[in-house]
Amino acid sequence: MTGLTKLMLIAAVVAPMGGFAAHANDGDFLTSLEGSWAGKGTVKVRTNASPVNVNCTFKTDATDTSLSLDGKCRGLVVVSRAISADLTANGTSYKGTYTGAGTGVAGLNGQRSGDAINLGIRWAKEVNGDRSARMTVEKVGSNGLRLTTVDEDPETGARVVTSQIDLARL
Repeated sequence: MTGLTKLMLIAAVVAPMGGFAAHANDGDFLTSLEGSWAGKGTVKVRTNASPVNVNCTFKTDATDTSLSLDGKCRGLVVVSRAISADLTANGTSYKGTYTGAGTGVAGLNGQRSGDAINLGIRWAKEVNGDRSARMTVEKVGSNGLRLTTVDEDPETGARVVTSQIDLARL
């Protein structure tokens, strides 16, 4: 996989930001994610690859039951990737789509636990030997987000962090 593909995987981390209906304060939580964000992190194209440093910027629009995210991540100085995600709430479930990982439109679903949204990813094509991975979007304080993607190494079965990006509100 290329460096461009690595950047596409970053986007998958961001995708889980979505609508909430599970808790009384979910609307407040979701709307607290609205705004402009920027940050740095690392991405691995494969579970056994070296990490690539990236810089990302995002703009999010939120309602009490949905979140739209549009952004761009850059790595290797000249490579950039457009990223978008849309999620909505249906009861306690989160569902949506993510575009930007280079495998086609990925499906997302999961639930919120505290300040984190935990989602399963269903890639359109195989990544690291299968079509599934996990991602977490964690609100850090009042002005931060941590986006993490974890996948299973096809050779060892070990869970590997394939991307982690720390964002701050602009």
